[in-house]
Order: sequence, then structure tokens, then C-alpha cells
Amino acid sequence: MFCVNACKEKSIRSLFLRFFAVSKIGSNSPELWATASFSVVISPGIASFGLIRMNIHRLLPCLLALSPLISPALFSDEAPAKTVDPATTWNTSLLFKDDAAYAAAKDQIAAGIEKILSYKGRLGESSKMLLEAFDCFFNTRKEAARLEVYAGMLKDENLKNAAALERAQELDMLMSRLSQAASYIDPELLSVGEAKLKAFLDAEPKLAQYRFPIMETLRLAPHTLGAEAENVMSATAMITNAPEELYSILSTADVTWPRIKLSDGTEATLNQSGYTRFRAVNNRDDRKAVYEAFWPKFKEYENTYGVALFSQMKSHWFAASIRKYPNSLGSAQAGDAIPEAVYRTLIAETNANLPTLHRYLKLRGRMLGIKDLHYWDMYPPIVKLEKKFSYADAKALLIDALKPLGEGYVSEIKDCIDGRYTHVYPQPGKRSGAYANGGAYDVHAFVLLNFNDNYESVSTFAHEWGHGMHSQLANRSQPFPLSRYSTFTAEIASTLNEALLLEHMMQVAKTDEERLYYLGSALENLRQTFFRQAMFAEFELAIHEEVEKGGALSGPKLTKLYGDILRRYHGHDKGIVTIDDLVTIEWAYIPHFYYDFYVYQYATSITASQAFAERILDKEPGAVETYLGLLKAGGSDNPYELVKRAGVDLATPAPYRALVSRMNSIMDRIENILGRQRK
Repeated sequence: MFCVNACKEKSIRSLFLRFFAVSKIGSNSPELWATASFSVVISPGIASFGLIRMNIHRLLPCLLALSPLISPALFSDEAPAKTVDPATTWNTSLLFKDDAAYAAAKDQIAAGIEKILSYKGRLGESSKMLLEAFDCFFNTRKEAARLEVYAGMLKDENLKNAAALERAQELDMLMSRLSQAASYIDPELLSVGEAKLKAFLDAEPKLAQYRFPIMETLRLAPHTLGAEAENVMSATAMITNAPEELYSILSTADVTWPRIKLSDGTEATLNQSGYTRFRAVNNRDDRKAVYEAFWPKFKEYENTYGVALFSQMKSHWFAASIRKYPNSLGSAQAGDAIPEAVYRTLIAETNANLPTLHRYLKLRGRMLGIKDLHYWDMYPPIVKLEKKFSYADAKALLIDALKPLGEGYVSEIKDCIDGRYTHVYPQPGKRSGAYANGGAYDVHAFVLLNFNDNYESVSTFAHEWGHGMHSQLANRSQPFPLSRYSTFTAEIASTLNEALLLEHMMQVAKTDEERLYYLGSALENLRQTFFRQAMFAEFELAIHEEVEKGGALSGPKLTKLYGDILRRYHGHDKGIVTIDDLVTIEWAYIPHFYYDFYVYQYATSITASQAFAERILDKEPGAVETYLGLLKAGGSDNPYELVKRAGVDLATPAPYRALVSRMNSIMDRIENILGRQRK
């Protein structure tokens, strides 16, 4: 799963919501702060752009390339390095032929910033002047995005490369200047007035690509401050990111992580990376030992983590109340015009369907041969698969799996994966995890992997190129100002690819054990991406609402709130999974709680993707065209409306119930195989 630190002043300014984002989207592992080879991790202390009231949901991918705080857990050194074949690395010269070209482009951005400032006070002069100013800003932002992609890719190839890190930090400062320079635009547009702006739009056809963001600015006028106040609010990012930075420093630098010896003699260091790795070991006593050593470290700092998260909640409520929103949820979702009903329906439907989660947990215990499931039994696979998959295998499987999307899609993705757009294998210093980066609008989408010759790597490959193809289609179909899509739609393309891959693997599987593995993998993905993220969303809503009513949040109180939700979801009182007291501190481990109602979108995205996948696999007339139309739409409208127009209304119970039905059908398939094996 992708982890991002966006502007800490997570408000709603519409005009630039899509344009400060690089579209760097993380992998399919829905486990937060996971540092396994298939999931992206980022130290949360990334410096802010200081953007104008930007919504994190549109910023989804942005600042990953700019982190000045690199956690040691990000390095992929633990994986064996392979001999580097240039064909398995991305070609950064497609962006800039060398550092000199990059430096020249950076100078052009600096010049562009000065030009943007020259239009201050002139946006209402004429339609021609408005067009000139917008062209200047968006062209500058488009070229800045290419710089971000280049700097981020070179840094991620080797996080120990000081020069690459310094390049990214310098660019961070430049982007902060760009956002500050543009901070006058929204308030000035509102001072020009709706009638005059509409007249400009009607008079100048070339302003068509800016109509939607301009109308969004007008929609959000009641929550927009004056120019001076907007500048101040943008500058508060330097203060409001402090809780997240505290979390980062405490978790990556100050905590002395325990070491234990496992039953096979392995010396395990239980930092975040080690915990993610060793919590899934086969030996149950080892898993218990991992939990008993790891979680007390968070308990040791419970009060400090509590102060940090409480401070972040107050920051969110401060921004929401200053902008006259009734609550933090409404503020966070306003930029994308997502109805609160989406969030609240997700939580309600998840709770209504906890029996399906409990059915899976019972099945997990049965297949693992464990009668008294504990929380430390959640991560070992229910079926093991020793089969190896080469990168060549992964490419062939992906092409075959995506054939239901049509010849055009398959032809393009074949070009993507055959070209030098993917950095495939682990190497010393390389960032762990996986992501897709579609921010280089005029160039191409790029993907980072840490391919380890297993099925998880194949699934991650499919996931990330789902993102990559989303960017390819949106960038080609939309002008730059309308190309950047929201987090709300971002995970649809990736998880749909996984659903198609699963069905293909079931067709080519040669044994029941193989089929059980693929089905078990799909079940676990649904548990983590839907139920687990909805659980996080429920906790996040509860702690925001506690602050909004004037309540306090100490570390122990957060542990109690989280523990109650954790136990309810896992059927603790029903004897399904025992949630021991030591793991109720898990809230302190989750960085996404600092990101202002971000994580629920994993659950809504996988819900939508399952609906689209079912229609495509059932060969419903128009299903493929409708789905691809959603991807091509990019950010041309608000994401909820785009998904609803494609036939999935996430503010209603129906799509969530359909996902739960699919989960039950997967369990039916597993139980049919198990029944066949017993005969």
C-alpha cells in the first residue's frame, strides 16, 4: 500500500488539486507501514509543498519523491541483488538526457515562478489574460512534474545516494516556492466573480480545459478565505506537519527495536520491516514471540504517540472549522465533492457484513489447523505455494489475464512492459516496495518493483501496471489540467487487474493446491483491503468526532477505542479471534491516521473494481468500454461522479454487498475443493 505525506493543510482548494500531484501510487499490499518487498513504505516526515488548500485525496501520489527523512526500513538490501540487465531498469534519459538538462529545466521552473507572480491582480482583465496566466501556471506545473519524477526515480534507485537525496530536497524547496507563488489565484478568481468568469469561458474556446477547475473554485467559494489568509493557511503547513514528523522520528530513529532468536536460530530485529517479515513465519510460537516483543515497544511510547495523534486531529479540525465546515470529514472530502454518505455507508455495510469476515477467519483457522486463533495468526498464508515465477512468466501471465479488456489495452500494456519503463529487481540501496508513477505527462508512466520470483511479485506487477495504464490512458485522453486523477479512483485500475489475474490463474492452475493458494491470496487481499481499511476508517472517524465535540485523546484512551473496534471486527467476544491486550496499541503503528481520511479509499476502490471486473468477465455489453472510459476520464470531473456515471454508486449499499457476495463465493470455491479432497 502506498503511503504519502501530503500538504498538512489538507483543505480543499480546487483549482490546483490535481496539479501538484506526481501520480506516484503504491502497491497492492493493503497492510499499512508494511515493508515487505511488495509494499511501498515511506517515512512520514516528507516536507510539505505548502500547497493552497490542497486535498490529500488528490495529492495521493505526490511527495513521495521528496522525502528528506529516509527510514532504514526502506532499503531493499535484504533481498539478494541480481546482475543488472539494462532491460530490467527504467530509462531515466527519457525524462532528461543528463543532469545538465535537468538543471536547465529546473532553472526554467524558477523563471516560471516569477512569471506566475506577474499575473497577480490581472486575472480579471480579460479572457485572453486569464488564458495566458493559466497557460503559464499549468505549463510550469507540467514541467515541474517531470522534474519530480526524474529526481524521485534516481533517488529511489539508491536511497544511500547523497547527491540524489540532495537533488530531491532542493526540488522540494523549489516546489514550495511554486505553491506559494500560486496562492493568490483562487482568492483572485473569486474576487473576479462567477458571472465574469463564465463570460470569459464562453468567449475564449481555449479556456475549455480550465472550465472544470474554475467551476470547482466557484463551488468551494464559501470555504475560501481571502488572499492573505490563504497564504497564511498555506504557510501553516510548516507547523501542522509537526505531529507527523514526530511520529516519523520516534518510529524510525528514537525507538530501540528488540531482537529475538527464532526457533530455527534466526536472529530477528523487530523494526517495522522485521515485524512485517517475521509475523508471517510458519512456526506459531515464533509468531507469538514476535508479537510479544514488538508491540510492547509501542506501548512504551503510548503517551507520546497519543499526543502526536491528538495534535494531528486538532490540526484537521482547526483547518475544517476555519473554513466553516461542520466536521473534519466534510472538509477532507469536499475537494473531491465526495458525499459523506460514501464514508458512512462503507462503515455501516462493513459492520452489517462482519459475519462474512468471521466466516473467513474461521476458515483461516481451519486451514491452518488452529482452533484458538489469535491476532498473530492473521498473516501466514493459509496455503503455501513453492512455485517460482520468473519475470518473463509474469509478463506472459499478465498479457493473457488482461485479454478481457480488449486488443487495444493488451497491445498497449505489452508495449509498456516490454519497454524500459519498469525497474524490476531488488538491488543494494533501492527503495523497497512498489509503486507506479504517471506524473511525466508527456513521457510515460514508470513502475518500481522489487520482483522476487513468487506469485506476490506477479500480483504486484499486475497491480502497478494497472496504475500505469490508468495514467497512460488519462494522460493521452485529457489535457494536462484534467489528467491527474484522484485517489478515490486510483486503486480501481490496480485491483481490477488483480481480479482478472486471479481468474486467469484459476484457469491455468494444474493442481487443487495451486487453486487453493490463489483463492486464499484473493481472500486475504479482500480482508486487508476492504475489512481492515474500513476498520481503520471507523477508528479514524471516531477520533475526529471526539475532538470535534471537545474531547481529549490520551494514549490509553486511543488504545481503548481502537481495541474495542479491533475486537468487534475480529469476533473476539464470539471466540473467533482472540485479541490480546498487547496488540490494542496497533493504532500507534499506523501512519495513515495522520493523513486526514485517506485510507477508506482503498476499501471503496476495491469495491468498485470488483463490480467492474464481474461485468467484464460476464461479458456484459459495453462493460469494457465503460470501464476504460472511466480510466480515460482522468480528473475531468469529480471522482465520485465519474464512478457513479460508470454504473457504481458508492454512496449506496449495493456495491459493498456485491463485494461481500464475491468474498463468500470465493470461500464457497475453497470449501468445494476441500470437500473434494476429503473424498
